[in-house]
Amino acid sequence: MEKLLLVDDSPEIRKQLKWGLAKEYRVLLAESVDQALKLFEQHQPKVVTLDLGLPPDVDGASEGLRCLQTILQQQPNCKVIVLSGNEDHQNALAAIDLGAYDFYHKPIDLVELKIILTRAFHVAGLEEENRRLQSATQKETGGYSGIFGLCPQMQKVFATIKKVASIDVPILILGESGTGKEIVAQAIHQRGIRKDGNFIAINCGAIPENLLESELFGHEKGSFTGAQSRVQGKVEFADQGSLFLDEIGEMPALLQVKMLRFLQDKLIQRVGGRDDIAVDTRIIAATNIDINEAMQNGTFREDLYYRLGVITIELPPLRERGDDLELLANVFLRRFSNEFSIKVRGFSAAALNWINDYHWPGNVRELENKIKRAIVMAETPIIEPWDLGFEERDILTGVESVAEVSKQNTGIEFAGLTLKEARQQLDQQLVQRALEQCQGNVQKAAEKLAVSRPTFYDLLKKHGLHGN
Repeated sequence: MEKLLLVDDSPEIRKQLKWGLAKEYRVLLAESVDQALKLFEQHQPKVVTLDLGLPPDVDGASEGLRCLQTILQQQPNCKVIVLSGNEDHQNALAAIDLGAYDFYHKPIDLVELKIILTRAFHVAGLEEENRRLQSATQKETGGYSGIFGLCPQMQKVFATIKKVASIDVPILILGESGTGKEIVAQAIHQRGIRKDGNFIAINCGAIPENLLESELFGHEKGSFTGAQSRVQGKVEFADQGSLFLDEIGEMPALLQVKMLRFLQDKLIQRVGGRDDIAVDTRIIAATNIDINEAMQNGTFREDLYYRLGVITIELPPLRERGDDLELLANVFLRRFSNEFSIKVRGFSAAALNWINDYHWPGNVRELENKIKRAIVMAETPIIEPWDLGFEERDILTGVESVAEVSKQNTGIEFAGLTLKEARQQLDQQLVQRALEQCQGNVQKAAEKLAVSRPTFYDLLKKHGLHGN
């Protein structure tokens, strides 16, 4: 049973919360900062609820903020949920800025609080698994960080990397664009026997056909117009190391024949040259095409496939990786908030809903870029959906999934609006529509929009609306 520390100077509230939460958690109770810190140090709970008005400053927030700072200094990953009165809004925001996970306005609704606590424990568990995985992954991939995942598909990928890295055979990595094929290739190289050699990457689909052969195999002086000196190709630079052929499925047919010869004989000839040059390199190839379909329609040679695909690693698309979405989002959040020295603490419930519901056609690369943008653009320590920079059509798709409305009936004309202006209009329209559909019931309307009741009240006040 998870440990939950409740810090509040009110005996009635402590009694209420212990009675309501004792079945789900091992509840620890504290009425002062000293008592709270002693229990925290002794039990190290993952989640704490904290009243800011603690003795001797029961009418202020100094003691509560001091308790928050001390807890987070001891354990930065602890999820502290601030319980505050409506008049303490500014202090609650100050607590969020110091690192609190969330805040909840009193009076306490146990149903709502249980939802917040469940999410907090879930996020804390994901982060703990991520730290464990990061440590294990670094060991399994020769210290290379950057591959994360808890889903069965990624665990299979990790196991394969561990097995094949030290065996010098060609490897073919399959997966959609943005799934991390080059990162896997680098991990294999860094753990393998060639880790002291060069890792040379070339994108076979990004170089014009008439230049690709020279890029791969080099050329002799005078072999074509502009060839003023002998130039070594990528294959030679990869001697004693690894050559990563990205998007091998885009390689022209003539070069496929020459690559097949190299794989068989370990010999190349520069463009315009006649001498055979021996090169000892490991080939790691990758493609995002359907390789079987390409072989059937004749655009990719079967014999080259069988030479390359001695070991095949298939990377799953991000949309099929379950809880890895939130895990990776938090990995990138910590990475870029540290890199840019911007204090961002986490995601709102709405942002997490959008992250989980979005299709992610660009996979991990797209998620990484959106989190990086959000870190830069966020106006508060908590990332909201609009901070992630979804296109207008994506925002509307997310709105449909959360609030069951469509672009046609929002009544909003987006042309000429900034993202912030569009968001404000969407907020007002969605809040008003949710109230109408729920006959003014604030609790049901908040649930419909996947926000807490205090957040919904803030939206009502902001847009001059009223509910029951």
